[in-house]
Amino acid sequence: MGLSEPNGSSLVADLPTIDFGVEYTPSTVNVGTLSGTDHSLEVMGVKFVRVHWVGLFGTIYCRILTLSYFCKLLKSFRPSITVPKAVFSFVLTASAEGFSAGGEYLIVMDRSSLRLCGYAPGHASIFGFFEEKASVGGRIDVPLCPRTNLQRILNYAEEELNTQFLVGFETEFILLKSTNPIEVVNNYGWSETAATGTGSTELSILEEIAEALAKSGIELQMLHSEEAPGQYEVVTGPLPPLEAADALVLIRETIYNIARKYGLRATLAPKLHLDYCGSGAHTHISVHSTTEPSPPSRIHPSILTMHEYHFLAGLMAHLHSIIAFTLPLPQSYARMQDMIWSGGTWVCWGVDHREVAVRLANPSSPHARNFEIRAVDGTANPYFALSGLLGAGIIGIRDGLALGVECCEERAAAEMSEGERAEKGITRRLPLDAESARICLLKDTEIGKIIGEDVVEKFVTVNKKLGEVMHPKGEDPAVTVARLVETY
Repeated sequence: MGLSEPNGSSLVADLPTIDFGVEYTPSTVNVGTLSGTDHSLEVMGVKFVRVHWVGLFGTIYCRILTLSYFCKLLKSFRPSITVPKAVFSFVLTASAEGFSAGGEYLIVMDRSSLRLCGYAPGHASIFGFFEEKASVGGRIDVPLCPRTNLQRILNYAEEELNTQFLVGFETEFILLKSTNPIEVVNNYGWSETAATGTGSTELSILEEIAEALAKSGIELQMLHSEEAPGQYEVVTGPLPPLEAADALVLIRETIYNIARKYGLRATLAPKLHLDYCGSGAHTHISVHSTTEPSPPSRIHPSILTMHEYHFLAGLMAHLHSIIAFTLPLPQSYARMQDMIWSGGTWVCWGVDHREVAVRLANPSSPHARNFEIRAVDGTANPYFALSGLLGAGIIGIRDGLALGVECCEERAAAEMSEGERAEKGITRRLPLDAESARICLLKDTEIGKIIGEDVVEKFVTVNKKLGEVMHPKGEDPAVTVARLVETY
């Protein structure tokens, strides 16, 4: 007898509880950041501190401070640096409409985010929250700040819904000898030992990435070659969402910088080869109730808790809208195709299934169970991507949404007839291009309320400009691809 909704429709076959894997919880996970005292940083050999932030379209920025000046700032009333208010409108050498050239924001440093830059000896990294420079009677947050937006959503989930999350990432990238023309470092495939041969440049890069991440206090679980030529993946451990997004920024910087050290270019570009799979940033999310014991779901206690059940229902209801955050480029949609193990083009889920947008991983193990969202790539701003994904799930938990989409079992949604999909509640397709994704995001009023309607509108404005800059109409495809890999 299959697991079912109250109406009796089968969702997934019975699974026994078989606990395995490493257990991570919000209270026990090691964040790995530094205390950041003047003396300790100097003893660790830190000479410079990089104040990092991420633009709306995923590009990483920083200002490099001397340690002596950084320590002086920490003693000031609002430890911060200033940036122009137009910072969120920057799209490479262009600027999106609707942003003023006047005024400045403060990036107020978040001391809890301090880490060593393992890829840059003598450097540390810190993140911050954007605030209005001129404020009377206390700090004024900037809603468009990606970190502020994510933190606000997390605070709501914990305080109002008794829910916390952990997030881990799989980061895929391709090593290139040349960007124009595109020349990959090798032609090996998924997990082939030849791709990590002793003495090879590729293995040296992977080993140095591992060492750098350890120095940064970021848990590396696994690394291996992937399916496309010259493609590799690093899998990092779960963290609370804000810390996970910060860590992902440093993971990307680590990959870029160490590849450059060896004379290669690492790219997170979502699609380079028509005949091979693209590069994604599969995002793993576990849902944790802060009230004990967690009540069983209407599916089955050994499969999903009630929080997990409603979280999945929220993802199914809003995934088509938040794709604009997780797949921001026109090229992102070339990767998301049916029957190539990228997650497909239908709003659906499955148990350990690679051809669904949301995979329930390790379903029978309460310790290791999590949701893997496959429709994410490395060009996304990690804070907005998580705001969208977690925001959709939070709507499901808040509103007690019922899960109307049944589990995909052996067959993928693309293999089913329209009638067969309808019987399983698989009736909605993901946007197939960036313009359609923007329209879906603007139309979803529930997502607009949780992210912020003004934030959504400005994000869409910048995202539209990004598409025009990154993929101009009529341009030589080789030039477009070269710009893509040199940017991401």
